[in-house]
Amino acid sequence: MENTQVQKEHKKIIFSGIQPTGIMTLGNYLGAVKNWVALQDEYNCCYSIVNQHAITVRQDAKALRENTLAAYALILACGVDPEKSIAFIQSHVKTHAELSWVLSCYTQFGELSRMTQFKDKSQKHPENVNAGLFTYPVLMAADILLYQADLVPVGIDQKQHLELARNIAQRFNGIYGNVFTIPDGYIPKTAAKVMSLQDPTKKMSKSDDNPKSFVAILDKPETIIKKFKSAVTDSEALVAYRDGKDGINNLMSIYSVVTGKSYEEIENEFTGKGYGDFKMAVGEAVAETLRPVRERFDAYMKDKAYLEQCYKAGAERALALSQRTLDKVYKKIGFLPR
Repeated sequence: MENTQVQKEHKKIIFSGIQPTGIMTLGNYLGAVKNWVALQDEYNCCYSIVNQHAITVRQDAKALRENTLAAYALILACGVDPEKSIAFIQSHVKTHAELSWVLSCYTQFGELSRMTQFKDKSQKHPENVNAGLFTYPVLMAADILLYQADLVPVGIDQKQHLELARNIAQRFNGIYGNVFTIPDGYIPKTAAKVMSLQDPTKKMSKSDDNPKSFVAILDKPETIIKKFKSAVTDSEALVAYRDGKDGINNLMSIYSVVTGKSYEEIENEFTGKGYGDFKMAVGEAVAETLRPVRERFDAYMKDKAYLEQCYKAGAERALALSQRTLDKVYKKIGFLPR
């Protein structure tokens, strides 16, 4: 037992969060959540449903509650083990908001005004450019720094936020000594960048107006196959990975990740066959990969008591770990202990 505890202590810490905004796509699964599962044996992982981030855009309260529970059930269905990892809901752990306020006093206005996502989202929702939208990168920094995370899995669109978290941590450490671990980005070995099935130059997104452009993790097998059958390709009728074949490259990338086959093996498998056969094979392989996820999700959603037990235990573990960091911060900045 002692040995196991020592090993656990020496593992690096990973933090990652996902917003509970409705549909999780195949892109979210292959690009992020599938990797969360693989990391659990190698690292001490903290995974959060970041519902406090979701409210920078106006949410319907009932839908947000439902989506938060569904997102939690879905990460478990994808294979996140609440025994191995700390899996929790952000708003259940008060230290996130508390550290965020302190860190906002150590973040420069100019740093936040340079965030590209703030500019993008302000243009998307001009009627609601709120202060939270401006300061949420500080909350993201608090999410990471609370757990003394060594590594944060990041996509290209989050690199700027991680850089800000590092800057804040370095600034704070420069004033008060070694309080925060400086986090690094983690680029998964098998990260899949999944593109839209209708416009393969764009990333697959649940906010796409065309429902044929993305596959949702909980889509039925026949829906998945139908979406792949209508995927955009080219007129060459040759399954090969190379420049200028965005549609086929995207399908090959997806097929490679779900089957474990190399591009060369895929090219050989479909030599002399048309795109119809290839699209059908990709659709069937994806449907088969997602089938157990969907089945486990349905089972979890029927057992709300089990989900509640898991997220409460997760919140307790997250609070115990993060409170140690917050106490240290409060002491350093001169807050009188209660």
